[in-house]
Amino acid sequence: MAPTACVSHAELCTIKQDYLDSLDHHGQVSSHGEDDLLQSRLTAKELVLDVLKKRATEVDVDHCGPGEEDAFYVADMGEVYRQHLRWKMNLGRVKPFYAVKCNPDPEVLRLMAQLGNGFDCASKSEIELALQAGIEPSRIIYAQPCKTKSYLRFAAEVGVKQMTFDNADELYKIKATFPDAELYLRILTDDSTSLCRLSMKFGASLDVAQQLLELAHQLELKVVGVSFHVGSGAEDPTAFLKAVQDARMVFDQAEEVGHELHTLDVGGGFCQSSFEKFAGILSDAIDSYFPPHIRIIAEPGRYYVASAFTLAANVIARRDVPDPLDPSRDAYMLYLNDGVYGNFSNIIFDHQHPVAQVLTRAADQPADRGSLNPATSENFSYSIWGPTCDGIDVISERIDLPGLLNAGDWLYFEDMGAYTKCSATRFNGFSDNHEVIYISSETGASALLNY
Repeated sequence: MAPTACVSHAELCTIKQDYLDSLDHHGQVSSHGEDDLLQSRLTAKELVLDVLKKRATEVDVDHCGPGEEDAFYVADMGEVYRQHLRWKMNLGRVKPFYAVKCNPDPEVLRLMAQLGNGFDCASKSEIELALQAGIEPSRIIYAQPCKTKSYLRFAAEVGVKQMTFDNADELYKIKATFPDAELYLRILTDDSTSLCRLSMKFGASLDVAQQLLELAHQLELKVVGVSFHVGSGAEDPTAFLKAVQDARMVFDQAEEVGHELHTLDVGGGFCQSSFEKFAGILSDAIDSYFPPHIRIIAEPGRYYVASAFTLAANVIARRDVPDPLDPSRDAYMLYLNDGVYGNFSNIIFDHQHPVAQVLTRAADQPADRGSLNPATSENFSYSIWGPTCDGIDVISERIDLPGLLNAGDWLYFEDMGAYTKCSATRFNGFSDNHEVIYISSETGASALLNY
């Protein structure tokens, strides 16, 4: 198990004060209002950067033990807290059920539980993690339309009743295994503009929805809601409007059949950059088609955690090559001790494009915040590669960075909290479990987590 650490309140206050003292002006961190949230986020980024630098400069790559220079994270629980406030300001009617698969970090789950959120789980292990976070089974939805029989028996044993289905065989399975379950019919949506399409795998089309509702009624199973998912990393906000309209139709069909539905699950697909736009369309659609007594839940994942985790990786080697765009110029290949088989798995599985930034360079130490040696401030072209002996292990095919980097220097990558650590492998013998340093840039999160 990789070591984890929490920066103490006193240490964080020292880092924060050092940063504030270095500025001509800066507002107090606040957790009220969109402008204040933005200001808090900007301040927090600098705090994260200071913690990253402090940890990186403590490593002597020329004398450290094996693995002491491994990649590591700084996780700001204050950013998760700010995202929760942002959710409440824009989607107050919708109760979040955090998608555990996105990042099952124990501190994230602990904060989600303290915030009163539910948990979206897809397996026995994820249900166990949610229960270990101290929540009641009623705050868990087993959002997996095609479930393993033994996992269904486990869900029955621990009292996790809410679950999804989208086909007749699943209804027969649930009838035999967990007839007291509370079921959500997952319907098909148009997710053609999403980064990760899910309707190719899950969701009942509208022309079979009524048949499934009738079969559930014949089997004396309780259907309590409808669910949909417009795809992970959704890019078209109108997909929510169409899905809500379709869900309304299925609600009406269910009532005709004899079911008493009380919940709509609008799934996930929320992103940092487009959240307010999506939330506005979704909120209007919900209020237009579903009266206040209908409970609305959602399954956000990346929305909460993507921006909360920042990864630092060490440059383990450099190779000089001709610039492929201009052979008369020099370019460089950098090799890091992390790659697409590790924490950069989001490149392959989640269609992400992490952007490298320079954290520390031996030539610059000691250096002022953000300053670069004037003699090396020129931009150089790099390709960035992971540590494995596999040609697809490439992080960036081309990027310009200031200064000439060498083995032992550190790069950092923001927005690395979603589908990264959770999908890392041990391919080629490299670790899949790296240190996480936890901080909190928000007093609200600090109070909930006792930081």
